[in-house]
Amino acid sequence: MLQRLRIGSKIAILSFGIVLFSLLIGGTILLGTIVHLREEELGRRLLVTARTVAQMPEIRDGLRDPRLREGIQPAAERIRIINDATYVVVMDMNRFRQSHPVESLIGSRSAGEDEGAAFAEHTYLSKGKGELGTVLRAFVPVMDENHVQIGVALVGRLMPTIPQIISGMTREASLVLLLSLPFGLWGSWKLAQHIKQQMFELEPQEIARLLVERTATFHAMHEGVIAIDKHEAITIFNDKAKEMLGIQGEVIGRPIREVIPDTRLPEILAMNHPVYNQELMVRGARIMSNRVPITVGGDTVGAVAIFQDRTEVTRMAEELTGVRAFVDALRVQNHEYMNKLHTIGGLIQLGRNDKALDYLFEITERREELTGFLSARIKDESIGGLLLGKISRGQELGIEVTVDRQSRLDRFPPRLDQHDLVIVLGNLIENAFDALAPVERDKRIFVSIEQDEEILSLLVEDNGTGIEEPARARIFDRGFTTKGGSDRGIGLHLVAGILHKGGGELSLESTPGEGTSITVTFPMMEEDL
Repeated sequence: MLQRLRIGSKIAILSFGIVLFSLLIGGTILLGTIVHLREEELGRRLLVTARTVAQMPEIRDGLRDPRLREGIQPAAERIRIINDATYVVVMDMNRFRQSHPVESLIGSRSAGEDEGAAFAEHTYLSKGKGELGTVLRAFVPVMDENHVQIGVALVGRLMPTIPQIISGMTREASLVLLLSLPFGLWGSWKLAQHIKQQMFELEPQEIARLLVERTATFHAMHEGVIAIDKHEAITIFNDKAKEMLGIQGEVIGRPIREVIPDTRLPEILAMNHPVYNQELMVRGARIMSNRVPITVGGDTVGAVAIFQDRTEVTRMAEELTGVRAFVDALRVQNHEYMNKLHTIGGLIQLGRNDKALDYLFEITERREELTGFLSARIKDESIGGLLLGKISRGQELGIEVTVDRQSRLDRFPPRLDQHDLVIVLGNLIENAFDALAPVERDKRIFVSIEQDEEILSLLVEDNGTGIEEPARARIFDRGFTTKGGSDRGIGLHLVAGILHKGGGELSLESTPGEGTSITVTFPMMEEDL
């Protein structure tokens, strides 16, 4: 039945049970303290009564003179009644009782085990069990005028039992319960409501299901996911993140700086704003990361990073630049060849077969010469294909794209590959196309690739509109463009990331209305990075 209760009811019952248990423990301790205080108070009263008995003249005279012993019993009884004692016993030095509430015991010898010290002039209290209950007894020696002991005065009283003490505190106990229980019940219910709100009104089984689902989702993701709390302890570290960063074993709960010393995730806690699409080097792996603070109720309680391997991001970027350019090139070439076929077909229909043959040889030699040059000087097919496609694209747009015949590319700089150079070269040429769009004069683009043992240099020049001075400082900002459109402002941002990756530099010379020259250089030796 308890398992079927909702979490709010369980918390209320548990906390109210703790209140009752606390009251029980507190009451027990309080009762023990009261019993102890009652015993101390009763002991003091018994000692005072016993001293009074020991100093009474009737008692002293009766113990010194056998003829006066009849006065001991009445005097002792009078004191017992006045002080509400259970019994008052006077004994001589031979331990014979000279007074006792039970008159038949007067004159008998006492054999109590706790009486010995009293006959050696000691005053003390003793507690023992009797037939009627626990008895507290006070022993005081009786001394004569010469300070010689002549007997012992014993005063005893039954101690109140715990039920008797509780019955005497019924009013106080009722008042405590009346005040404590309603407030305890109310506080327990409010606490249960508060905890339920903190748990977003979810039951434990619902939270457990969400946790299992969340964990399975994170581990199934193709991206790496890492999250930390506000104390920089790891709360999420999925399998893909471990694979990318080479992490082994369980890391949940450990400090992020201990697991990943070069992490950039804790800085999001201090910055308290997200950082998107930033390329980072973490544990030797180059990743593209999105880092976002986790806020609850307006307070930053942690941070989460979602990242991809840079190789995959580069491949995606290539699809946006090189591959799309290749598709455009195929479309341009198809259009170009259709025009040439129509020209040849028209010459044949006019009976000018010799002209048609000369025209065919001319365009074939030109294409073979360009293809042969690119194959011989540019050792990577992706770069060669990109240049061939851009030349064809330029012909369609009425732009003369010229590749320096001294260009050469034998190998890639350290940390870079064909994907990176496709992005750099493709974006620079596309920007030149855009700069030439509004120009009415002859449109020209010059491309040069120079390489030696020390550097690789890429040059793209155009005679387009140029770049105004205020815009030069922002051309690498993500989303910044002078051309308009929501899909602009990404190309040079990607180029900037590749420059940082390969340790390259970019030189820009531009005159508004005359053209732009951009030179990108990369070191060819690892120690130069």
